[in-house]
Amino acid sequence: MIKVLIADDHGIVRDGLKQIFKETSDIVVTGEAANGAEAIKKITKETYDIVVLDISMPGSGGLEVLKYIKLYHPDLPVLVLSMYSEDQYAIRVLKAGASGYLTKDSASEQLISAVRKISEGRKYVSPELAEKLADSLYFSHQKAGHEMLSDREFQVLRLIGSGMTVGEIAEKLSLSVKTISTNRARILAKMGMKNNAELICYAIRHGLVL
Repeated sequence: MIKVLIADDHGIVRDGLKQIFKETSDIVVTGEAANGAEAIKKITKETYDIVVLDISMPGSGGLEVLKYIKLYHPDLPVLVLSMYSEDQYAIRVLKAGASGYLTKDSASEQLISAVRKISEGRKYVSPELAEKLADSLYFSHQKAGHEMLSDREFQVLRLIGSGMTVGEIAEKLSLSVKTISTNRARILAKMGMKNNAELICYAIRHGLVL
């Protein structure tokens, strides 16, 4: 039996995933977490075969949870399930150690297949994503500006690109305004830009807007 931990801040999503897995004979949800801190606590105390992880959660988000798992539980596979398209996050999370990436609008059959494949120690990516990964490796010497950013800086860039203020971003991520302002300053410095207007234009041009 494949024991699954679902980490997602939306109860309706967790319920939907449980219903999908309930229709299988070999997959069972043995844990739920509504945020990153709760997910880490569950992983520390219980044993799971795979974590189905939302990338966008308040506080310690999915990327932070993924980093924790790869550092302290490197053999625990992670399937990232996200509302964001593959273009926006997939390559980043796979390079960070995720075993697979699916968007939340994927068919239930895809999700079940991904969980089974990953629980066997294999990777799961769509054919389209596999092609993007190959291109990413081939052109790795030609990095775009946003690829130099840390995961948190990348997240803040995307939120700035969507038109959110520093205060709004701080509230969304459950962080202080000072922390977000520091991230913004680092983004501007790393990318050689002067203001939010330039960041917004860049985010739109590279398809990073939420």
